[in-house]
Amino acid sequence: MDTKKLLGKRLKELIKRKGLSQEKLSEMINIEPTALSNIVTGRNYPLLGTLDKLIGVLGVSYLDVFDFEHHQNEKDLQEKIVRIMEKYPEKISDLYKIAVALTK
Repeated sequence: MDTKKLLGKRLKELIKRKGLSQEKLSEMINIEPTALSNIVTGRNYPLLGTLDKLIGVLGVSYLDVFDFEHHQNEKDLQEKIVRIMEKYPEKISDLYKIAVALTK
């Protein structure tokens, strides 16, 4: 997934978490509803000023906005898990316990 789409998807999650409609949010940050729609659908990047306003209203940080880890495809995530296991073989038992706990 490209960065614009990931950013849009992440912003959509944060907007939902805040309990705002896109229409209300667009009023709060003083942009057209269609401009916000184009951002959250991944068609356009937000301007830096717009991003600043979004972050302020949503009460999040830049790091929160650009946290796309959970949107990676399964193959990429599996490869990252394998790299972690290779780098920290002493943690394999702990990773196994976590995996078992998550699947119960």
